[in-house]
Amino acid sequence: MRKIFVFSFLLLVVACKPDPELLNSDGHNHTHLDLNIPPGLPPMPIPADNPMSVEGVALGRKLFYDNILSANNTMSCASCHQLSHYTIDSIGALSVGIDGIAGTRNSMPLFNIGYSKTFFWDGGAANLESQVIGPITNPVELHETMTNVISKLQSHPQYPSLFKKAFGTDVITSKLIMQAVAQFERTMISANSKFDQWKRNETTLTEQEMRGMNIYLDETKGDCGHCHGIGSTFTDFEFRNTGLDSIPVDKGRALITLLSTDEGKFKTPSLRNIAKTAPYMHDGRFNTLRECIEHYNTNFKYTKNLAPELKTQVKNRMSSTEIDDLVAFLKTLTDYDFINNPNLTKPTE
Repeated sequence: MRKIFVFSFLLLVVACKPDPELLNSDGHNHTHLDLNIPPGLPPMPIPADNPMSVEGVALGRKLFYDNILSANNTMSCASCHQLSHYTIDSIGALSVGIDGIAGTRNSMPLFNIGYSKTFFWDGGAANLESQVIGPITNPVELHETMTNVISKLQSHPQYPSLFKKAFGTDVITSKLIMQAVAQFERTMISANSKFDQWKRNETTLTEQEMRGMNIYLDETKGDCGHCHGIGSTFTDFEFRNTGLDSIPVDKGRALITLLSTDEGKFKTPSLRNIAKTAPYMHDGRFNTLRECIEHYNTNFKYTKNLAPELKTQVKNRMSSTEIDDLVAFLKTLTDYDFINNPNLTKPTE
């Protein structure tokens, strides 16, 4: 246990390490930051036009927790992506914005978001930077305009100098706001679950957890690996119709592509920390892992766009005991260190 604790502590310390050799390498007075990705995750792609920096991450962290991004200064990004709840909204299935209006979808977790190919349940944002604008300007979320946000930040006693440190200019723009928040979100890395520790030969799985992992991989049982490949990000980030409704209430991906073949398709979420991110599905309709698994085992609908992985599956293929085992394995994907990472909490200044 001491070995695991020491390793976990070191992960928190070195997950994001400044690289002093790159100080001022691009002409700005900031320190570049290398993401030291922990074992179990691949290298994270960083866009060339938004390199990681100590100052950029600090600015993004402050913005992420600041109510100034909302129209009435009552909510922030962190209001619906709470670190203590693994960056989801703890209030309910659908988040409620500043005007007391509930949205139509469940808040997605942000850990390991830097690996995602597209963003939001329907892939409506093409990169991490552009997704920042969505919640700010959405009328049922923060309900603000970027013009107002920039005005408030520009007249703030601290923000102009913080942007100067991060980007070499105190003239605040939407692009720089997007880049700063995206930099911070890329530091939300989670890869120290019991499963990860088992992979590193630092702990053992129980017999039930091992049975659950075998069910997870068994194509005649859980068959989870096709969409949630075991290890790494535990998702392929693709869009699928998983037979939630015979006729989709929410058209999902089709709202973006305008293709009928994408109706009812939503992004495949990561299964990391899945035991801590209830409720499940794009609309939060399932409250427990067992309900979610029962859907895939028995209750999915044969819709016209049903995912190929489900079309070939036999219903009722898992017994109640096998589902219990699968739930036990999924619980090993919880990274308890993540919510205690001091680099991700609300800044004190």
